[in-house]
Amino acid sequence: MKQLIIKNLSKTYPNGVQALKEINLTISSGMFGLLGPNGAGKSTLMRTLATLQNADEGTVFMGDLDILNEKEKVREILGFLPQEFDFYPKVIAYDMLSHFAVLKGISKSTERKKIVNAMLERVHLLEHKKKKLGGFSGGMKQRLGIAQALLGDPELLIVDEPTAGLDPKERHHFHNLLSEIGENRIVILSTHIVDDVSDLCSDMAIINKGELIFTKNPLEAIEDLNGNIWSKLIENHQLEEYKSKYNVISSRLYIGKRQIHIFSESDPSNGFRQIQPNLEDVYFSAIPEEQTGN
Repeated sequence: MKQLIIKNLSKTYPNGVQALKEINLTISSGMFGLLGPNGAGKSTLMRTLATLQNADEGTVFMGDLDILNEKEKVREILGFLPQEFDFYPKVIAYDMLSHFAVLKGISKSTERKKIVNAMLERVHLLEHKKKKLGGFSGGMKQRLGIAQALLGDPELLIVDEPTAGLDPKERHHFHNLLSEIGENRIVILSTHIVDDVSDLCSDMAIINKGELIFTKNPLEAIEDLNGNIWSKLIENHQLEEYKSKYNVISSRLYIGKRQIHIFSESDPSNGFRQIQPNLEDVYFSAIPEEQTGN
């Protein structure tokens, strides 16, 4: 089984922003979640792995393949769905995917037709293959994006913020699709949406301000918080008071009040109740809420 081994990867942009700070990760086959707020360095890491930009320092290997220095070979085994992409609105789905197949080296028309139709069926778009892309919903465009990324049966698949902007139904369909394709290849899912990782990934890392906070199995990370997460409903105006007295890791509006979660190794009393932690609690325990954009 091949692994993607990242060692001491660093990147600083010309404006002085250090987007990656000595990142060390080992990623095995299956779904790997890279979780962090917007601006954490996730997209920089994804673009570097996808051969779209250079690192300043470090190495990345997948088996004997040097990801940073053998870019043409990497692109032969790579599938990539970037965070921001679009298709020509007047082109029909079949023609667009066929064009990408040509770029992937599938030059024989009979073979290409068979592969394109099979891929459209796989992402549940076959019935829409003659539809212009300008009429596609956000979820349909994302599924077509995954279809182009899967052309050539890549060993390494990178998807960057794939569910951002999708409604709950489209996100559910996209989750099902990703779970189907993540069994026999390395799939890196970069996202700021905690549910994406909790639903899909058997391993994960949290990154913030270019630094790797930790890497762990999501279930183990949740178990580490058992007995330490407490919840209480308070009035909105009480939030700052509670932040001054307790380690408030997250807060959200709930039925007109504010529900807060705090981290405490002992019973804080004062009306708090102990709750079963989830991956969102792991995330907010690792990154202060004000840095997540939530």
